[in-house]
Amino acid sequence: MKAHPYMPNSTEEQHRELLDAIGAPDVESLFVQIPPEHRLQGELDLPPALTSEPALRRHLLDLLGRNETCERNLSFLGGGIWQHHVPAIVDEIARRSEFLTPVWGTPSSDHGRNQAWFEFASQLGELVGMEFVGLPVYSWGCAEGHAIRMAARLTERSHVLVPRRIGQERLAVIRTYCGAAELPGHIEVELVEHDAVTGGLDLDDLRAKLSSRTAAVLFENPGYLGMFETTAAEIAALARAAGAETIVGVDPISLGIVAPPSEYGADIVVGSVQPLGVHMSCGGGAGGFIATRDEERYAHEYPTLNLSIAETVAGEHGFGIALFHQTSYGLREEGNDWTGNSVYLHAVANAAYMALLGPEGFAEVGRLIVGRSHYAARRLAELDGVRVLFPDGFFKELVVCFDDAGATVADVNAGLREQGIFGGSDLSRDFPELGQSALYCVTEVHTREDIDRLVGVVSDVLA
Repeated sequence: MKAHPYMPNSTEEQHRELLDAIGAPDVESLFVQIPPEHRLQGELDLPPALTSEPALRRHLLDLLGRNETCERNLSFLGGGIWQHHVPAIVDEIARRSEFLTPVWGTPSSDHGRNQAWFEFASQLGELVGMEFVGLPVYSWGCAEGHAIRMAARLTERSHVLVPRRIGQERLAVIRTYCGAAELPGHIEVELVEHDAVTGGLDLDDLRAKLSSRTAAVLFENPGYLGMFETTAAEIAALARAAGAETIVGVDPISLGIVAPPSEYGADIVVGSVQPLGVHMSCGGGAGGFIATRDEERYAHEYPTLNLSIAETVAGEHGFGIALFHQTSYGLREEGNDWTGNSVYLHAVANAAYMALLGPEGFAEVGRLIVGRSHYAARRLAELDGVRVLFPDGFFKELVVCFDDAGATVADVNAGLREQGIFGGSDLSRDFPELGQSALYCVTEVHTREDIDRLVGVVSDVLA
């Protein structure tokens, strides 16, 4: 048997020592409880082992080189991970050793981390119009799942209303959090239809499905397909009249130009922190936040870590974790919910980004996104056979339909791909009633020239 340089316990002598220590005759004896039919028969068809660091590095660089990135291609993809500009100073701060190494560890490893986390919570709370903000969870979907379970505990009810036109990945996460019908604590998820003209929630359908069993009404503003919910205050009023909590999912980058959810009746606000200075990635947590009013009944239902500030000695303040006992870190399986994740460094980047932009910066970015995304909508709608569904009142993301051109989204995207452009996300499978439609995303990183190039290539593909 050959020892592997990256596995210190790989020699025969060390194997024997380990087996002797646990009283096992051989490695096979450790797996006798696994039925033979569930075990691999024969050898794995693997390439030869890479036994040197230069060979491993070359192999990994070759694999990475096969990727097509949004740096080398023009991308109009969105739907949950968006291409926003991340200022260089945000990366510089988040990668400092004071944050990068001890971002999660013992209290003694705090070298400014707790204060950075506190600043994240304070700034995000001001942005969404709420006073109490926990540290981020794994994703927007996870934040919605936790918020629904918080509402179920608050109301002692087991039914939630969710938009049918929500991102299917987020919906899958919500269903996971609500549990299977056969399990104790199950929360029934019922979908609410949309208005065919505006794209907003169908209020008649909402009224019909609201009941004394409903723990919460969840809606997103802007929604998954980009439209602002113009009846947001009425939705919240209907939920309140039924004794249900109102959970609003929001894109925080939009809040420089629209009212915060607190102003139209939100009880719990959730959303993604990825637009706030976090790079796009493939795998790992994008980060999701939960925010509420600073009331005990909400605070004691949080499953997350929460930061607080207190005066220690005259003129000095300290920062620390509050309500630790109710989290899974404090009570393990007895905590409000399990929240272990790897996105706490995002909170540091978020704090730097929000501090850098300030109120005027958020307003400027918001106006820029609206201007450029609506410019894209106008230019695309000029093409023969192309329609923009719900052309009014959207933010950043727009639905483009190719039905009248007789083309599929897959064909259009393949043609764009040949010209170094990632087209919009295909909606035809998840929302067949929209026909051959794609969700296009336009942010502050896209120039008019980028949009004109997109329009020109789409025209050529459809010709």
